[in-house]
Amino acid sequence: MDNRVTSNDSNEKALAIKAASFGTKDKVGYMFGDLGNCFILGLVNSFITIYYTNVLGITGATLGTLFLIARFIDAISDVAIGRIADVAKLTDQGRFRPWIRKAKYPFCLICIVLFFPFVNDFSMTGKLIYVTISYLAYGVLLSCINIPYGSLASAISADSDDKASLSTFRSVGSAIGGATTGLLIPIFMYTSIGSGHKQISGMRFFYISIVCAILAFIAYNITYHLTTERVQVEKRQKVSLKNMAKSVSVNKPLIALIFTDMFIVINQSALGTMMSYLFNDFFKNNVALSIAEFFTYGCPILLAPFATYIIKHFGKKEASSLALIVSAVDFYALYFMHIQNSWTYLALMFVGTIAYSFFNLMVWAFISDVIDYHQYISSYREDGTIYAINSFARKVGQAIAGGMSGWLLALIGYQSSMTGGVLQSETVRQRIYAVSNLMPATLLLISALILIFGYSLNKKNMDRVTTELKTINKQE
Repeated sequence: MDNRVTSNDSNEKALAIKAASFGTKDKVGYMFGDLGNCFILGLVNSFITIYYTNVLGITGATLGTLFLIARFIDAISDVAIGRIADVAKLTDQGRFRPWIRKAKYPFCLICIVLFFPFVNDFSMTGKLIYVTISYLAYGVLLSCINIPYGSLASAISADSDDKASLSTFRSVGSAIGGATTGLLIPIFMYTSIGSGHKQISGMRFFYISIVCAILAFIAYNITYHLTTERVQVEKRQKVSLKNMAKSVSVNKPLIALIFTDMFIVINQSALGTMMSYLFNDFFKNNVALSIAEFFTYGCPILLAPFATYIIKHFGKKEASSLALIVSAVDFYALYFMHIQNSWTYLALMFVGTIAYSFFNLMVWAFISDVIDYHQYISSYREDGTIYAINSFARKVGQAIAGGMSGWLLALIGYQSSMTGGVLQSETVRQRIYAVSNLMPATLLLISALILIFGYSLNKKNMDRVTTELKTINKQE
């Protein structure tokens, strides 16, 4: 597996860090970072589309184009922020934690700006201008906090098992934040209009955004104060983009992980959007929607106690591959069974959701592994850049998912509204069901095949890489 890119001299030197040993404080602190992220991402990623279509009256096709453009801009900003963080001078607080301390202010604010209620009084042109500017700003500010936060995992500890623990705790934080927003937002986003009917409320979305922003702000503060960067590598010289590209091109596990993760993100983003329409328009059950959203984010909590045992006995790659195949089969079965009862559907959907959640539980450990492997083959320690490259792929996936969701809604004939939603035709309802199951089944199957045949970092290989890097970085 030795595919090292040789260099004339060492480009980095490790700094001796005097800090307490890695422990629960770091894991809990890191967990709160994604808890904060998901208070905001759980709101925006899952509900911004239905807010735009059913409150502001913007068509699905228009939103598809907006999301596609925005995500590609976000992807570019991810790489830019990652590169800036990597080449910035080390501080007493480390390389990545200062970004979290500063970026939390504008990022939490933009969450509220997205849902200002007075925007509904604008003309359609005014709405489109406001939505475009605010959504693009949201994406850039997300890069400023999320790229340093993701890169922080590799700087907290050099040990592979420690990074697996961080990945598990991060996923638990994500699950708690996402499950909370997924469970509660569908309950509070409606207002009653009489005769037992409900409609989506723009004002309630505004109040929800304020609560989410406050909770995220508190969580980011906890992350900053509880974590410690122990792996601090001082740059002797900047790595040229040419050398960086060369080293990335031979990092085959990184490339495989990028594509696996991209398809998983497409699935999760598009499925999160389609679930809103599936339970709102097909099943007409907003309580079931809350539970479905809770499944999406809550399943990693159920898996977390078993994660360490599973990866030690079966390996991250092997367990994740099998889980993705099980999930794909489950969604194909849901499509062919064409279930009409929302509670029966939820029970069977749970199997597919908990299966693909295992990859989400381990994905950050996968990324930390390919970051270490990159230093192993190239001698370059580029945590922020490598994380940003993977994040770039995730944003491309979100761009595709955002565009795909909007275009699919237009293709199946979904009718937008400025009054909280309209009654969709039976044909449209059936198409919503088909798309909501065939789409995730196919995307999950593709992800599993890429991981099986393209990702080569098994436990044996990573143990060797970790041992050598500890010596190189003087972490023993």
